[in-house]
Amino acid sequence: MSSTLLECVRRYADANADRFGVAQTPIPGLFAMRATAPSEMQYAISKPLVALVLQGSKRVTMGSTTFDFGAGDSLLIAADVPNVSQITRANAGVPYYSLVLDIDPAVTQSLVLDIGVALTETGLPVRVDPTEAEVADAALRLMRLLDRPQSIPILQDQLVREMHYWLLSGRHGAGIRALGFADSHANRIARAVAVIRAEYAETLPVERLAEVAGMSISSFHQHFRTVTSLAPLQFQKQLRLIEARRMMISEGAAISNAAYAVGYESIPQFTREYGRLFGSSPAKDVRESIGKSQIAA
Repeated sequence: MSSTLLECVRRYADANADRFGVAQTPIPGLFAMRATAPSEMQYAISKPLVALVLQGSKRVTMGSTTFDFGAGDSLLIAADVPNVSQITRANAGVPYYSLVLDIDPAVTQSLVLDIGVALTETGLPVRVDPTEAEVADAALRLMRLLDRPQSIPILQDQLVREMHYWLLSGRHGAGIRALGFADSHANRIARAVAVIRAEYAETLPVERLAEVAGMSISSFHQHFRTVTSLAPLQFQKQLRLIEARRMMISEGAAISNAAYAVGYESIPQFTREYGRLFGSSPAKDVRESIGKSQIAA
């Protein structure tokens, strides 16, 4: 792993990270991440992405599988899957840094056609591997564009495509190959997931989701669980709860307002299901968030 990539990410993240440690770049889908202390557990349903860890370490859990990884490793998330993540090693002197790139299905599909690879459905939506030199080199050249803003519109597309190529050609290739086939199970389920993400607060009949995916109801249930690790209604429920938690902690929304906004009609039901997922009550999480904000101030 080139130390120059770490320097580029460090410089950009230190200057641009928001209060959550996220520094969005002018290149769509490319983010620099920074943390100066171990984090609390973060719950998310991530879209396909690759994260190159450059300093510090992190833990990601999907279902019963846990990945611990650090500098020199890359995390691949190849489908919309619920996960719990936590930065495990970081301090003010040696912060955690990583570079995150969203996997673009359109770019992947174009490359698969050009390369002529065969479809494989691995069933492994999350994996960790050592970062390959070609991937790190492409990432470094992407970061260097940020120092020359006039070059970004001209060169960003080909460098993003190159980074996708090296990911597809290397250790992560099997994990993302299915995204390159429009009719793969992964992409069919992704179409249904897009509907759930857009309308998570609404009642969504499974028949409609199966139709979007182009599958029978029984086949849809089977492949949805294989790709995301959850049943469709469980997926929607977790998405609702994660969004409600974000609204309460990040935006200061009242518990009842957040619950109703994400589609709950019963506050007791919301509280029960929130506790099952997060291991804490909404009121406790809000109090702790307020307390930490006051300390930071």
